[in-house]
Amino acid sequence: MSQHRVLRSVLFAGAAALIATAAEAKIDVAKDKAQIDAALVRDYPHLEALYKDIHQHPELGFQETETAAKLAKEMRALGFEVTEHVGKTGLVAIYKNGAGPTVMVRTELDALPMEEKTGLPYASHATQMWNGKVTPVAHSCGHDIHMAAWVGAAQQLVAMKAAWRGTLEFIAQPSEETVGGAKAMIADGLFTRFPKPDIGFAQHVGPAPAGDVFYRAGANTSNADGFEITFQGRGAHGSRPQLSIDPVMEAARFTVEVQTVVSREKDPAAFGVLGVGSIQSGSAGNIIPDQAVLRGTIRSYDDATRALLKEGLGRTAKAVAEMARAPAPTVVFDQGAAAVVNDAAVTARTAPVFQAAFGPHAIAATSPGSASEDYSEFIIAGVPSLYWSLGGVDPKVVADYRAKGQEPPGNHTPQFAPTPEPSIKTGVEAMTLAVLNVLG
Repeated sequence: MSQHRVLRSVLFAGAAALIATAAEAKIDVAKDKAQIDAALVRDYPHLEALYKDIHQHPELGFQETETAAKLAKEMRALGFEVTEHVGKTGLVAIYKNGAGPTVMVRTELDALPMEEKTGLPYASHATQMWNGKVTPVAHSCGHDIHMAAWVGAAQQLVAMKAAWRGTLEFIAQPSEETVGGAKAMIADGLFTRFPKPDIGFAQHVGPAPAGDVFYRAGANTSNADGFEITFQGRGAHGSRPQLSIDPVMEAARFTVEVQTVVSREKDPAAFGVLGVGSIQSGSAGNIIPDQAVLRGTIRSYDDATRALLKEGLGRTAKAVAEMARAPAPTVVFDQGAAAVVNDAAVTARTAPVFQAAFGPHAIAATSPGSASEDYSEFIIAGVPSLYWSLGGVDPKVVADYRAKGQEPPGNHTPQFAPTPEPSIKTGVEAMTLAVLNVLG
């Protein structure tokens, strides 16, 4: 979640009452879960080894050639018909098993341009080119967990094929973190070259207790918009500031002042985030530069708040430049992902499966998460879906942090380190059972 995806502090807040639904599981959940767990005794070591390999060798968006090749090899070995290079580095794996619905299961391939600081024996030391320079790369959002669970669910569904009929469409999507991979796959004929899914499923790991599964109908993530602002100034020697128009001052003033759009213009009851994550300017301490570039993110749930924050940002940037007698700044928005909206019927059908399988560890989230994710593109394209979240941190570790009034390191932080077991196993169980309940 991408990019970002920071998953999902609101989503993981406290146990809530489970969704009331008249639907019932269409499968014998206890029997099927027992069969899956028995098979995982044999299959899990391979999945953990795959996870650690991918974790140690991460790749950035649209550069995931080796990662995609590893998954393609796994899926071909299971009997899937695999097409590579869909949306540049994505892949589509199809398994047909008689007449029935087509169910899409998505994982992401990409990592983040950041240094890992977990200290794990299989930590990443990889680097790649990013925005014109070499950067450390790490799976600090958990996509490696997703990939291992994705392969594991495929293993279990193939092994249980006598119990279901239909078509599995397992897709490995590139570049979720840049919110460009889903659009790239769709533009490359995902739903014309391949079957249009009747239902879609996806899952995401985060810093909640491992073994917990969180789900909700309706909005589940936020809208995301990126922005880049270039403030122009006039350079000068650092000892003669009166001859300059200092773009660093413009950038600093904007970073502070733009928060009044959030605190004084936005309805306090409406979710909205407007943050600067990068300021780049200058080369030496005794040189006043002639330009400063800011980059940041806007998050919201509704269109009105989204529009208000974008308008307020542009207005503030222009005012800051006028105050400095500087030329008008250049403001560029990069519209990212729309909110992921879970289908009510798919959620209602899957909820009793999760309740039966995970008991009190199946938790209905009361609010959407604040992060964003381009799985929404598949929903917009007409695939009714359920996108849920998995806890990924040792419950004792979570308890220790919370006893100190803190939360464990989350997604997109250098210390984010999901525990493979039981996170991968829970992901395999949840995904396999959800698909079986549709196809069984």
